[in-house]
Amino acid sequence: MTEGLKIALGQIDTRVGDVAGNVEKVLSALQRARDELGCNLIVFPELTLTGYPPEDLLLRPGFIARAERGLDTLCQQVSAIDVIVGHPSLEKGVLFNAASLIRDGTVVARYHKQHLPNYGVFDEVRYFNPGQHPCVVKVKDIPIGITICEDIWEDGPVKSAVGAGASLIVNLNASPFHINKGDERNEVVAQAAQASGVPIIYVNLVGGQDELVFDGGSFVADQTGEVILRCPLFSQALQAVQFCNDGSIVDLSPSTVKMPALEESVYQALVLGVGDYVEKNGFNGVVIGLSGGIDSALVLAIAVDALGADRVEAVLMPSRYTRDMSNEDAQTQADNLGVQTSVVPIEPMFQAFLDGLKDEFAGMAEDTTEENLQARCRGLILMAISNKKHKMVLTTGNKSEMAVGYATLYGDMAGGFAAIKDVPKTLVYRLARYRNGLSAVIPERVLERPPSAELAPDQKDCDSLPSYEVLDGILEMYVEQDCSPAQIVGAGYGPADVDRVVTLVGRNEYKRRQAAPGVRITQRAFGRDRRYPITNGYVPRS
Repeated sequence: MTEGLKIALGQIDTRVGDVAGNVEKVLSALQRARDELGCNLIVFPELTLTGYPPEDLLLRPGFIARAERGLDTLCQQVSAIDVIVGHPSLEKGVLFNAASLIRDGTVVARYHKQHLPNYGVFDEVRYFNPGQHPCVVKVKDIPIGITICEDIWEDGPVKSAVGAGASLIVNLNASPFHINKGDERNEVVAQAAQASGVPIIYVNLVGGQDELVFDGGSFVADQTGEVILRCPLFSQALQAVQFCNDGSIVDLSPSTVKMPALEESVYQALVLGVGDYVEKNGFNGVVIGLSGGIDSALVLAIAVDALGADRVEAVLMPSRYTRDMSNEDAQTQADNLGVQTSVVPIEPMFQAFLDGLKDEFAGMAEDTTEENLQARCRGLILMAISNKKHKMVLTTGNKSEMAVGYATLYGDMAGGFAAIKDVPKTLVYRLARYRNGLSAVIPERVLERPPSAELAPDQKDCDSLPSYEVLDGILEMYVEQDCSPAQIVGAGYGPADVDRVVTLVGRNEYKRRQAAPGVRITQRAFGRDRRYPITNGYVPRS
């Protein structure tokens, strides 16, 4: 059969609010698709022109007007190739999440997203109105049905587009990463393709946006649901697929791009999230407090892989309680990654605080106050370096610690971005071993010795918390699965441990509200996903 239509998947990394910059990315990609790949059509991700999610920028009339001007600019420069882009569309005072097909300077078709997600990290109902009708438009005599993201997860939009004559579906996406999300997408799109009997082109956004990471992985599924083409994950890409006049796909071998294992996908998400946050916010680089422990070691590796060693600075801040092995391991980590280090002991600052507060604390025994003072000395040092050098502080706390409040406000929580705030401690170890499998950068001793904050003599995390295997198991059930204490105890965890952890999670919501944003890798991250009142009288019971 005659080969009739060649379509490019334009997997680009947009920046929220930068309409002009996003238009330039679209123009660059469409020119390559037309001139180098010989494509007739290129499809871009959801809300291409504004970036995703634009959140309350959508409430500003000036922002909507800027998006409309961006669409006009794009129309003026499109020729000899059709383009489908996502954008907000204000029509008779009603705002839609839209996709337009541009042909030779004119919008020839426009679709309004029908299903607006309003769960987890999504709150599109706050901004948009749902569309009501399918949109089917011919490109080189092949009728194409346009859908947007959530539409593919529901039966109606694809079915109505096929009913209106579509022999091919395109789906514009801004689908954020979380663990196992790629497999979920594959299953949903495969079922939609099988049910409708037509191929589906799934184009996803890539890049970091605040706490969200979009992993790309755009793909094409044939009418049986088999993935026959897949773009790389976690990077921009431009790939083409050819269709016959009846909408069927020209014979291709099935995609050879494999879905990465859990550790690889999470690590790549963290690298992309950190890199884009630093770049899109205009920082010169990052500064990290390097303790010699596992968390800061992993964050250092992520930062170097995201930005390059020359844009990462590590600061060692030993105290009276810091072991020699911690200083040695911290320096080894930095040397292995080629990172510049500086050493700023906190003892003089800590002693100055103790001297300044001795009258205020007279007659009171030492407690966690003195421990927190040490952490706050370190926070002051890092923030001073950040201000002076315009380098963002990367905090190093993990999800397990943040859940139970094992962190110091204005101390180790002080910083601009929290790289591993959604990574449980047990996964931190797995990621560290994964990274060492690429090149050995974290000393084995760091992976083997018991973790410690080193804020008191011979301190270990397990002195204050259950083992991390137990803690993370309880947290997964309570935080991510919304299980009751009774259900968690029923799964085999000790009642005392469950009661203690649940109490700590509830008690420390005020800390988490003041934490830096950080990369989301689970379906229930603190912040966007899990929203609990700080002040409340609800106490879960076993």
